[in-house]
Amino acid sequence: MTGATGTIAVIDYGMGNLRSVWQALVHVADGRQVVVSADPAVVAAAERVVFPGQGAMPDCMRELDARGLRQVVLDAARNKPFLGICIGQQMLFDHSEEGDVAGLGVFAGRVRRFPAERMLAANGDRLKVPHMGWNEVTHTRAHALWNGIADGERFYFVHSYCVDPVDDACIVGSTDYGIHFTSAVARDNIFAIQCHPEKSAQAGLSLLANFIQWKP
Repeated sequence: MTGATGTIAVIDYGMGNLRSVWQALVHVADGRQVVVSADPAVVAAAERVVFPGQGAMPDCMRELDARGLRQVVLDAARNKPFLGICIGQQMLFDHSEEGDVAGLGVFAGRVRRFPAERMLAANGDRLKVPHMGWNEVTHTRAHALWNGIADGERFYFVHSYCVDPVDDACIVGSTDYGIHFTSAVARDNIFAIQCHPEKSAQAGLSLLANFIQWKP
């Protein structure tokens, strides 16, 4: 493939509407090409990779394998700037309680459902699951993708499960919804976040712009 230098590939494994991710990236791409692709060769040739997703974890893992994309995702997570979004974060972990399914094992840890007995607001009101809407993300440590984004800035979430890493050193963001849960992880060339930056107004665009410029 020619012309891949500077290309950002959004991985399409058939789960979710990727148009909003593509549009947000194009908005901040500073002239770089943004492609949505299910072709492993296109993903492999890209300079940067975005791994989004929505839906149920078992369906996502099945579709990823059915389209022959597992290995190219693992390769990208090893050797190029890589951004996981929502289910694209959860799939990077060892195992999910949703459907009792194995993930990709890039990060050690499990994906757990919000515990029903602890879903209480500060005033005692019952919190709904899925966690849906705007919520604060606390920076647990500095990272280039937080540049220009205030600690405690609000992002948009839609999820019933959250990641539980084995190694706390990978945690770069946390959020409170009945429990304190890990909302962002990072290691080397990988950054992955539970919220939807493409739906998170200026804060989300800032994070995506930081990813475009990131030199891990």
